Amino acid sequence: MKLVTAIIKPFKLDDVRSALSEIGVRGVTVTEVKGFGRQRGHTELYRGAEYVVDFLPKLKLEIATTAEQLDQIVDTIISAASTGKIGDGKIFVSELEQVIRIRTGETGEEAV
Repeated sequence: MKLVTAIIKPFKLDDVRSALSEIGVRGVTVTEVKGFGRQRGHTELYRGAEYVVDFLPKLKLEIATTAEQLDQIVDTIISAASTGKIGDGKIFVSELEQVIRIRTGETGEEAV
């Protein structure tokens, strides 16, 4: 089992969620986060004063999946979240040792 963690631009959430639903993904956890990468923030003007925004708002999506569906999920996120501009985000894939559904006690792929 795998855990896909994707950092995307907030306005791309609906596109990504719709695309994931179309391929049969049933569960996604979304968290509002802030951060920066190569983009390094930006400068804004507010009431005549200029200030630097170091951490940009992003969304973190987490999806637990089987190894068989991994490539399809990654490809779907890439195509739905891409704008072709800097700051589109990153996808991280890590191994899940164990998954347990609290309500039923199911474990492994049945719990996903």
